[in-house]
Amino acid sequence: MDPLEDVLTLLDVRAHLSAGLLAGGRWAVRFEPPEGVKFNAVRRGTCLLEADGLDTPLRLAEGDCYLLTGPHPFTLRSDPEALAAPAGPLFAAARDGVARAGDGDGTRLVGGRFSFGARAQELLLDRLPPVVHVPAGTAHAQTVRWALTAIENELTHRPMASTLVAEHLAVVMLVHVLRLEAARAPHTTTGWLAGLADPLVATALSALHADPARAWTVADLARTCAVSRSTLAARFKSGVGQGPLEYLTRWRIELAARRLRASDATLAVIARGVGYGSESALSVAFKRTLGVTPADYRRGSDARAERAAA
Repeated sequence: MDPLEDVLTLLDVRAHLSAGLLAGGRWAVRFEPPEGVKFNAVRRGTCLLEADGLDTPLRLAEGDCYLLTGPHPFTLRSDPEALAAPAGPLFAAARDGVARAGDGDGTRLVGGRFSFGARAQELLLDRLPPVVHVPAGTAHAQTVRWALTAIENELTHRPMASTLVAEHLAVVMLVHVLRLEAARAPHTTTGWLAGLADPLVATALSALHADPARAWTVADLARTCAVSRSTLAARFKSGVGQGPLEYLTRWRIELAARRLRASDATLAVIARGVGYGSESALSVAFKRTLGVTPADYRRGSDARAERAAA
């Protein structure tokens, strides 16, 4: 199994596209903290990005894109002296899916945001830097550019199911950005995403994800990876930040948590499905990992779902 695919599936990632932005002359737009992960791509022109996590403004060129991984305000501007207008009124007045700032159309951006289900903060977002920048010259940026062109075609020509197709294309873009982030050297990420950059660790992660209910030992996993036990343990700890069996416990609990949220299966069934021989064994591991019992976790999830539906 593919760990990146597994985690994104577990987190129910979804894309939400927003109006584009056309800007020219001297201009600046101030955005409130976004919900989820914000993304923008520069389709024409240049601009500056100011955001938490950046010591100095980031110059964005045509073909660049970025992710903002935290709920922090940010500003896009033509130059450091331009006075910023709030984004809300500009985007509320958008015509034909495009908001306008300044005087002219020398700069064009498209964007949106990604939303995630429960556990995204700890499993994914805390593993990423505050700003993930994808320069135009990278191989992954070429695929991102292809996805963005396809998104714009869908939203411009509006064939059947265009919004659905465009949102799925945006998720494709996200996957390529995460692939690039995982491959950066030196690594700017931690945890399982950083581990994917090491072929040995990636093989071990894939084996654990393929059969999480198996009674793995480090020796078993080392044989699967064709290395010594000590080599695997050291490389895994260095890349992921925890040992293989610690990681396996954590992943089993994440799988159990999703089944508690998404099904009415009994705790005994869930325990067997994720590799625990009894309800009590799962309950002990679950509370030690997440700080609540499985029953309390399920009740909390049900209550949140009821509030969301109201």
